[in-house]
Amino acid sequence: MNEQGLYSITELTHEFGITTRTLRFYEGKNLLNPHREGRKRLYTSRDRARLVLILRGKRLGFSLAEIREIIEMYDLEPGESGQIQRLLECIAKHRSKLVEKREDIDEILSEMARVTAVASQRLDELKK
Repeated sequence: MNEQGLYSITELTHEFGITTRTLRFYEGKNLLNPHREGRKRLYTSRDRARLVLILRGKRLGFSLAEIREIIEMYDLEPGESGQIQRLLECIAKHRSKLVEKREDIDEILSEMARVTAVASQRLDELKK
């Protein structure tokens, strides 16, 4: 960060372990809006905070549309409370999907264990 509270693309990519292509992608989706000084991009503390939210949303499995909606709600009525409410709704939706997937995986693993036991037993019988 420089004396004006701005971050370079290199600083952000190193801090968050992402590529410049990733940052430019988020810019292209209008999720980040850096200032330009010639060819140099300078990101504000607000851009950095938005990047934190974008990356957190991606880790949670949110779509870019959901991330954009949540981020943009901060500046709209009802503001932060609405933003948090929408965040909780998205988390509940994605959690439900993950629980369902986990149940499916557990069922498949159980079936694989049953088939493995039966196949191993049959193989032992054939060897005798």
